[in-house]
Amino acid sequence: MEVWTVQKLLNWITDYFTKASIADARLSAEMLMSEVLNKQRIQLYTDFEEIVPKPQLDKLHSLIKRAAANEPVAYLIGRTEFYSLEIFVNEHTLIPRPETEQLVEKAIDFLRTRKNKQMVLDLCTGSGCIAVAIAKNFPAADIIATDICESALQVAAKNIENHHLNEQIKLLQGNLFDPVIPQLDTSAFDLIVSNPPYISTEEFEKLDKNVKDYEPKLALLAGDEGLDVYKKIAAQVNQFLKPDAQLIMEIGYKQGPSVKDMLENLHCFSEVKIIKDFQRLDRIVIAKKSSQ
Repeated sequence: MEVWTVQKLLNWITDYFTKASIADARLSAEMLMSEVLNKQRIQLYTDFEEIVPKPQLDKLHSLIKRAAANEPVAYLIGRTEFYSLEIFVNEHTLIPRPETEQLVEKAIDFLRTRKNKQMVLDLCTGSGCIAVAIAKNFPAADIIATDICESALQVAAKNIENHHLNEQIKLLQGNLFDPVIPQLDTSAFDLIVSNPPYISTEEFEKLDKNVKDYEPKLALLAGDEGLDVYKKIAAQVNQFLKPDAQLIMEIGYKQGPSVKDMLENLHCFSEVKIIKDFQRLDRIVIAKKSSQ
């Protein structure tokens, strides 16, 4: 029987995934091997010459086959990394993307300009990755996170528990602002963040197979133009923001002008700006509420 060392196996899986056109082939190979061998990714390189036992080889064989058929590796191992934090995910939640880390960074930068306790609302929280990342990096934040999907909130609850943030983050089930009770929960927020569904019907049909066939449609689709959820947020956001507060949302790369116009037409924001991602595509909208 052929002997497989960690190095030989890692190189083989990477090559196999590359030929199968799997995105981030090396990283995907590392993640699968780390899970099956119960090692940190760095240990794969310090233990290069270690021989992989047959039970682990058999388990890897099954996972490799599923990954090569476009099943997301994050779902196969039940976790991913986001903002240097381990986040539990499953088929009920989107897999956090690096682009969304930019939203978190902008949120934390804003909160650090403020004094005292800050009230934050995270709409469409999904796995809770945004709320968890903000809470871990800004302990003075009290966060309410809402989602319409009970199964997604169960995932978020696990991530909150894993990172010991139960005192900072409160989960509410319902559509956008609906479960937030003014005065009882809070009168208004210093910051509202959201990575809402924003994929149009046309765009959905063109998505990569690993997204279209596996990630939840409820967290992706937002009508013919992908703007349905932004319209709902815009209709209520003013009453939930304090003066000088901010609204920060992720947007699709084609949606910058439409969302900017939508928010400017509310006449409650002193500034609305679009931030581009690392590929120079529109990705984040930041709206600052007027001080009056």
